[in-house]
Amino acid sequence: MAKKTTGGNDSYKRLTDSINNGRVGSLYIFHGDERYLLEHSLGAIRSSICPDGLSGFNYRRFEGKGVSADDIDDAVNTLPVFAERTLVEVHDFDVFNNADKQQRPEDKLRLIELLSDLPDYVCVVFIYDITPYKPDGRLKADKEILSKAHVVEFVLQEENLLVKWIARRFKDAGKLIGTSDCEYLIHITGGYMSPLQGEIGKIAAYAKDERVSRADIDAVVTPVLDAAAYKLTDALMRNESDTAMRILDELLRMREAPQKIIYSITSKMCRFLAARVCIENGLGIGSLTEMCGIKYEFQARMLMSTARKATLAGCRAAVLRCAETAFALNTAPEPEARLTELMAKLSYVLR
Repeated sequence: MAKKTTGGNDSYKRLTDSINNGRVGSLYIFHGDERYLLEHSLGAIRSSICPDGLSGFNYRRFEGKGVSADDIDDAVNTLPVFAERTLVEVHDFDVFNNADKQQRPEDKLRLIELLSDLPDYVCVVFIYDITPYKPDGRLKADKEILSKAHVVEFVLQEENLLVKWIARRFKDAGKLIGTSDCEYLIHITGGYMSPLQGEIGKIAAYAKDERVSRADIDAVVTPVLDAAAYKLTDALMRNESDTAMRILDELLRMREAPQKIIYSITSKMCRFLAARVCIENGLGIGSLTEMCGIKYEFQARMLMSTARKATLAGCRAAVLRCAETAFALNTAPEPEARLTELMAKLSYVLR
C-alpha cells in the first residue's frame, strides 16, 4: 500500500498554523513515519512554550511504559515558574493502553479525566515512536481521548513541497539542483526527509560543480530496496539483463533477504503490468496513480515510459514468473539461485 503524503493532511496544516500564530493548544498526540516533520513540529512547540530552553522548571519529559497516571498528574498540576506555560512530553507511552492487560481500568479513567480538563497553562504532547499508535474507535474511553486531543499524523511531504525543500537545502550548501534530479533523489531514497537531509549533505560535499548532476547522486547515494528493485525491473523491461543481474548481485551482497527482494520485484512488475493496461486502454497517468496508489506523479511517468517498451502479454508473463518464484522461495534450499533463475526467465518473457 502506498504511503500517504501531506497533501490531504489537514491536521498537520492546522498544527503549523496554530504554532505560527502563537496559539499552541493544550493536548496533542503525534505519530507517523515522517520523523523529520514530527521533530521539527515538536521543536517549534518547545521554542514557543520554553523559549529559554529545556533545562528549567517548565519542561517535563517522560519515557516508556513505566510512566504512570500519577507522574502525568503531578507534571500537569505543577505551576509554571516565571513563565506563562509548562510543556509536558510523554514519549512511547500508550495513552490508550488497549494492549496492556495489566493496566487497571480505573487508571485509564483517571487519565481521561485529567486530560479532559487540562489547565490553560499546560501543553501535553504524547509522542508515539516505537510504541504502535492503535486507538480503538469502538471504545468509549478511546473516543473520549481522541475528542479532546489534536491528533497529528506525520506523513510524507507532497511532491512539489519536497522538491522545493530539497532545492533549498542544496542552495544552503552552495549548490543548485534541477527538478528532475530532485525527483530522482526522492525516488532512490524513499522520500523521507531525515535520510534525505543526510544524503543532501553527502552529495553537496562530493559534487565538484555548482550544479549537482545525476552522476553525483549515484556516486554517493545507495538506493533503498524499492528503488533498487525498480532499477532492476526497469533494466529487464529495456532488455538490459546484464544491468539487472548486476543490481541483483549488489542486493544479495548487501545481505538483503531474498524474500524482501522478490516481494519488491513482484510489486514493481505488477505496476508495470498496470501501466501497460492503462496504455492499452488509452488511460493516463492519473488512472495509474489511482490504480496502484502511487504517491508521486513522476514515478507514474517513469512507469508509463518504460511500460511502452514491453507488451501486455510480456508483462503478464513476468508477473506470473515472479509469483511462481515467490512461492518457491518458501521451500527453496538456495533462494539466491531461484532469484538468479528468475532473471533469466524475465529476460526471456520480456523480449
